[in-house]
Amino acid sequence: MQTRFLPDRQLTARMLVTMFLLGLVYVAFVAVLVVLIKSVAVIVAIAAGVLAAQWWFSDRVALYAMRAQPVTPQQEPRLHAMVDRLCANANMPKPRIAVANTELPNAFATGRSAKRAVLCVTTGLTRRLDNEELEGVLAHELSHIAHRDVVVLTVASFLGVLAGLVARFAFYSTLFGDGRRSNRDDGQVFLMILLVMAVSVAVYAISFLLIRALSRYRELAADRAGAMLTGRPSALASALTKVSGQMRKIPTRDLRSAAAFNAFFFAPATGTGMKVHNLLATHPPLQQRLDQLAGMTKQL
Repeated sequence: MQTRFLPDRQLTARMLVTMFLLGLVYVAFVAVLVVLIKSVAVIVAIAAGVLAAQWWFSDRVALYAMRAQPVTPQQEPRLHAMVDRLCANANMPKPRIAVANTELPNAFATGRSAKRAVLCVTTGLTRRLDNEELEGVLAHELSHIAHRDVVVLTVASFLGVLAGLVARFAFYSTLFGDGRRSNRDDGQVFLMILLVMAVSVAVYAISFLLIRALSRYRELAADRAGAMLTGRPSALASALTKVSGQMRKIPTRDLRSAAAFNAFFFAPATGTGMKVHNLLATHPPLQQRLDQLAGMTKQL
């Protein structure tokens, strides 16, 4: 179904370039593993298992980790009414709605397709935002679903997860071997492990940087699309400012436990500081997002 979210050509181009580069790295990675491990079946089994798990269970894992529960219109009429209105305006299927009972003010979307998508908000967010601000955040998350950002990130992150699993597989398969190898064999196996781990680390680093760059841009794209859908960029800017300010009041332990979901959150659970850190961050700096929305307010 074609939604009324305007196509973002730059976002599409960046997604395609990122996936192409990750594909090249993936092909090289598999080729090296075939030479070193000499077992195509093992590699295919690992790759298929990891991708299938990410593809089919990403939404369940995310909701379970955040302790979120699906809610009905009777339980959360305010949320459902807003999402109903936004989905009608955007001409897109309505995702499932879930709520996580936590003071962390945030929201995220997950799911492998528009029909399987879940939009989750926290009770800390709904208590802190007024209707216009909350609607801006929901429109931002619906943009992620419409542009299939969740699917792209899931597939893109697959390579990094696979690299880590292969490194662990090579390490533990040797660590718990049958002990009947000669010293020469031990030396060759040790060298193979070092090579596999070195390649895995390199692959993980490259995929990490590519995904972070794509993630930062997709947040700017979602801000633009969400603001255009509601017609109120200032409300989204207000929500960003309020959420980022309130995040500082959340205990550090809670922020660190939620940091694993930064790539999917509306606003990162841990703030950005130095420029070097911003290059590795999942979200662009707050000021950059606010400046973009301020420019949209002038245009509208």
